[in-house]
Amino acid sequence: MASLHSCSFSSLHSLPSVTVKYSRAQPRILRFNCRSSSDDKEDYLLDAPVSIGDGFSFSGGKYSDEPSPADEWFNKGKFVKAYPVSGTGEKAKDPIFGLTMGGSSQASSDLFRWFCVESGSSNNSPILLIHGLPSQVTIFPFTIQTKAYSYRKVLPILENNYHAIALDWLGFGFSDKPQPKYGFDYTLDEYVASLESVINALTDKKVTLVVQGYFSPIAIKYASNHQEKLNGLILLNPPLTINHAKLPSSLSVLSNFLLGEIFCQDPLRASDKTLLSCGPYQIKEDVAMVYRRPYLTSGSAGFALNAISKAMKKQLKGYVEDTRAILMDNNWSVQTTVCWGQRDRWLNFDGVEDFCKESKHRLVELPMSGHHVQEDSGEELGQLIAGIVGKRSSL
Repeated sequence: MASLHSCSFSSLHSLPSVTVKYSRAQPRILRFNCRSSSDDKEDYLLDAPVSIGDGFSFSGGKYSDEPSPADEWFNKGKFVKAYPVSGTGEKAKDPIFGLTMGGSSQASSDLFRWFCVESGSSNNSPILLIHGLPSQVTIFPFTIQTKAYSYRKVLPILENNYHAIALDWLGFGFSDKPQPKYGFDYTLDEYVASLESVINALTDKKVTLVVQGYFSPIAIKYASNHQEKLNGLILLNPPLTINHAKLPSSLSVLSNFLLGEIFCQDPLRASDKTLLSCGPYQIKEDVAMVYRRPYLTSGSAGFALNAISKAMKKQLKGYVEDTRAILMDNNWSVQTTVCWGQRDRWLNFDGVEDFCKESKHRLVELPMSGHHVQEDSGEELGQLIAGIVGKRSSL
């Protein structure tokens, strides 16, 4: 059986394997302290075969009405209203049968509801943690998904010195998930405008943005128009090269005509396959079932994912090109760090190092992480973020 692994940072100034490659300031070496453990409480088995029972084996899944790990998470959260609801105000209907969707798929009447979890004092400097695509999670007993949950290991590390906020995008988690044409169409332009709105609703202070994966270009587009509102930008495996402008097959298929609608309703295809295809980890069954739950109980999660995948397929290339231009621009004044999980199976590392060198942005490599860095190395990422933000604050 594969051994369990956990890793921790000793400090930003000293950690082997994790290297700050390029920086506008003096490059620093980060040392990565790794240990093996047989602690059954660990969430991940590194490179574990599914046959040992800890991978995404649906037949072995645990499903009950008993409290799940997500209950606690839900109780920590709150709702923030931001970004005007458009459309006629009609009740959302599913795109296949035309049936009125349940309450979790309906938008508010005025402003959208965003679900977020805060940690730390609001008097401290805010850090906004933004998830990527997809890795849905449910919050028992609601039939919803949440991506903010992926930062559950990061928040406790930041709470002592910062005001950390993890939120669910519209279309995810307990945030509103209207069907397209019923208030929100899930275009990338809409996401940029809605991000501005929710940031303004959450804080009037300068904020550090931490954003992961395919939603990174949206945050960068927002930041390009509001540099004065940012203390810094930390990107987790963002699409940075021309080769990154195409969705991987496991996501692209979710946008295909009819096939996408079917696959987005399949918990194994929409949840398990997308997670398994992007990194080296096998998530334990208890955690895997939390990710599957929305697809087992409602169609709304799948319909939202289908709409987002279609929008990404159409607009991602232009947004990646804009990302490169923005981060290379001499007028870009936001201190930017790129953190890269080297075991990402979706986005190739080729060209990333050259881009960071040319743009003079700091590059931090995490050799044991895949595409979802906050899931794979949550505690380490939390300490890394704290170190980056703390150093900037001391300048």
